[in-house]
Amino acid sequence: MPESKLLPAYLIVGADEYKRSRAVERMKARLAASGMADFNLDERDMTKDQAIDDIVASLNTFPMGAEFRLVILDGCDRLSKAVSEPIVAYLANPAPTTVCLIVANTLAKNTRLYKAVAKIDAHAVVDCAAKKAWEMPKQVVSMARAHGKTMGLPAAEELVSRAGESSRMLDNELIRLAQMVEGPEITREDVERLVMRTAEVKPWDLLNAVAARDLERSLELLALQPDRSEVRIFSLLVGRVRELIVARALDARGAGRELAATLGCQPWQVKNHLTWARRWKTSELIDALREAVDVELALKGSRDSALALRLWIVRMCTGGPRASR
Repeated sequence: MPESKLLPAYLIVGADEYKRSRAVERMKARLAASGMADFNLDERDMTKDQAIDDIVASLNTFPMGAEFRLVILDGCDRLSKAVSEPIVAYLANPAPTTVCLIVANTLAKNTRLYKAVAKIDAHAVVDCAAKKAWEMPKQVVSMARAHGKTMGLPAAEELVSRAGESSRMLDNELIRLAQMVEGPEITREDVERLVMRTAEVKPWDLLNAVAARDLERSLELLALQPDRSEVRIFSLLVGRVRELIVARALDARGAGRELAATLGCQPWQVKNHLTWARRWKTSELIDALREAVDVELALKGSRDSALALRLWIVRMCTGGPRASR
C-alpha cells in the first residue's frame, strides 16, 4: 500500500489475518497522525452492519481537519447484491477525500466488487494470501523484528511447530515472548521454555529431524506423535530414506538440481534434501532400508512395535549397529 499517494479504495484480501490487520493498522496510523481520527474514522463489520445507505453517505462525507476520511468495510466476503452493487457504483466515481478499505478473507477475482477495486489502480488490491507451511518460519523472523527482537530460523521453526501456522496466533505469541525475553534475541530455548505446544505435531517435522540425524529432536517429536501412528510414520520414513538415496546419487554426479524433477515433486519440498543427504554414507542409507524389513515385521505382529520404531530411528541417527534378526 503506497505511502506517497493514497488511492480512494483498496481491497485487502487473503487468508493471512496478520497481514490484513497490519495493512489496516498502517492506514489507521496514517490517519491518526492528523490528530483527528475520532472525527474521520468509520469502521463497519459487514457481516452484521449492512445499512448500505448510511455506508454510502459515510463514504461521501468530507474529512474534518484531516487529509482524508477512512471508511473500513470488514467482512466483505459474501455481500448480498443489494449491498455490493451500491459499493460498486460508488467505486466508479469515488470521493477523492475518502479512503475506503474493503477487507475480505476471500473474494473471487470475477466478482464485480473485486473488478471495481482493481480498475482503480494496479496497487489497489493488497494481496494477503497465507504463506505455505514451509514459508512460515521466515515470516515469523520478520514478524519478530516488528516487536523489537531478532529471531533465528531454528527458533522460528520451533514456534511454528508449537503454535501452528495461524499468523495471528504466532504474532500473539511473539508479543508475549518479546515481553518475557530480556535479551535482544528470542532463541529456540526461549520458545521451548515459554511456549506451550498447542498445535498437533506433524510427521514431516519428525522426518526432517531424522534426515538431519538430530537424535534428540527426533526422539522428542516421536514421543509427541499420535497414538497408534507407528505404521504411518514407518512408511513415511522409508520414503524419506529412499529420497535421500536418490539425493546422494544425484549429488555424486553433480546433478543435485535434478532432484525435484527426478522425484516428481516441487523444489521447495526437497530444498534441504541435499544438505541432509551429505550427512549420510550411501551404505548407511541402504542399511536403514534393509533393517526396515525387520521393523515392518515388528510393527505388524509385535507388542513392541513402538520400541522397534524408536530403536530404528536411534540407529539411523547415530549410525549404530543393525539389530540382529
